[in-house]
Amino acid sequence: MSMLARTLIVFCAFLALAGTAGAQAPLHVVASFSILGDMLKNVGGDRVRVTTLVGPDGDAHAYEPTPATAKAVRGADLVVVSGLGFEGWLDRLITASGYKGTVVVASAAVKPRKMREKPGHGKDAHDDHEAIDPHAWQNLANGRLYVDTIAGALGAVDPAGASYYGERAAAYARRLADLDTWAKAELSAIPAGKRRMITSHDAFGYLGDAYGIEILSPVGIGTGSEPSAAGVKKLIKQIKAEKIAAVFVENISNPRMIEQIAKESGVGVGGELYSDALSGADGPAASYIEMFKHNVSQIVATMKQGLY
Repeated sequence: MSMLARTLIVFCAFLALAGTAGAQAPLHVVASFSILGDMLKNVGGDRVRVTTLVGPDGDAHAYEPTPATAKAVRGADLVVVSGLGFEGWLDRLITASGYKGTVVVASAAVKPRKMREKPGHGKDAHDDHEAIDPHAWQNLANGRLYVDTIAGALGAVDPAGASYYGERAAAYARRLADLDTWAKAELSAIPAGKRRMITSHDAFGYLGDAYGIEILSPVGIGTGSEPSAAGVKKLIKQIKAEKIAAVFVENISNPRMIEQIAKESGVGVGGELYSDALSGADGPAASYIEMFKHNVSQIVATMKQGLY
């Protein structure tokens, strides 16, 4: 081998090593729960490594951070949360972890939905008060706002990837817009007066507002409270009187209360909806898009059964 050939080989090897050394490691981004984690993966692509705190089928309302959780947060380049009071444990976790970086609130651009929290739940058993509904991702228009906020936050931490994040966010937002168009068409086939359903807790208010569905629930916006006996009795009476056919359990909630209501009202349970968490990878709601499509399909199918 000639001296020139050996020199070229050594030079090429040097360039390869230099390129490897200069390549930016993926951003370590912590997402508070699985739906946000999926959004981050769609926007961040191979420039991010996502750690999700509350995983598939997990209940973020009842989540208790661990030392391992605090360690993951402490080493993050960015922490992304939903906000609107959804992660009640967040401030304690940030303090315990010693994290000094940016905490991005994905719902920052969302107009919050207010609701009357039901009396007869938890410590405020006699207090009917107004509360912020934190489940904003149940409206796909809000989901697109989440995506825009996430893209901006990633670009601020990683300016070299800003255009990459922007392009991926725009493509993902188009998919969400197409899904929204499909959902509106599916639900518009149900007469407005028949778009009524019962769920385990008040997690679908934004969906109801977006698609003209009246949604009733035996408990409030969280999952840790218990409904009063009088409240359950009133709900059963309403189901019978108004012939509400769509009754659903949720993947994060104990199904016993809904099953009791369905049995006593003579209405079958329409299926399982995904509210605050995705399913596992082998389930029907492994991504935000799959979750929304599954939920709408279940709701429409059950409501159509009630028309006949």
